[in-house]
Amino acid sequence: MKDILKPIIVLTCICLVVTTLLAVVNYVTAPVISAAEELAASQARSEVLSGAKSFEKIENVKLPDGVTEAYRGSDNSGYVFMLTQKGYGGDIKLICGMHDDGTIEAMKTLSHSETSGIGSKVVDNSTGLNTKYAGKSADNYDTVEPITGATISSTAYRNAVASAFEALKAVKGAK
Repeated sequence: MKDILKPIIVLTCICLVVTTLLAVVNYVTAPVISAAEELAASQARSEVLSGAKSFEKIENVKLPDGVTEAYRGSDNSGYVFMLTQKGYGGDIKLICGMHDDGTIEAMKTLSHSETSGIGSKVVDNSTGLNTKYAGKSADNYDTVEPITGATISSTAYRNAVASAFEALKAVKGAK
């Protein structure tokens, strides 16, 4: 009995110590990680809506599916929308800045898990679809040609843009 009980007690003690250490590390690093994520999000908002000096998060507005957050830029410079759509390899997270007149200033891919090579061409920040949607409005965004061979990823990107235009209507209607 002693041969069975001793290893169980030792392993239980090791597990308790390791779990406690992980909890302490998480407690210490969580605020630092949160601050870094907020700084990155703030910089991304400034990149896609350059005319805004500050941003106010829009609350109490029913946002369409695929839009996770909405922000109003200072001085009526426009709006920024955080978007998530299901692509071929998983979620594609985007940020879209729109002027008050409803045209897209810029878009940026925040994260994705699309296939390297074909699918990643869609979400590449320097050559992907985000560069093709700049200057488009609700009337002509659907004229952007999808990237050949990446139909699912291109469709997800287009759906994200459509969600951003729906969100623009929602937040303007709630003014």
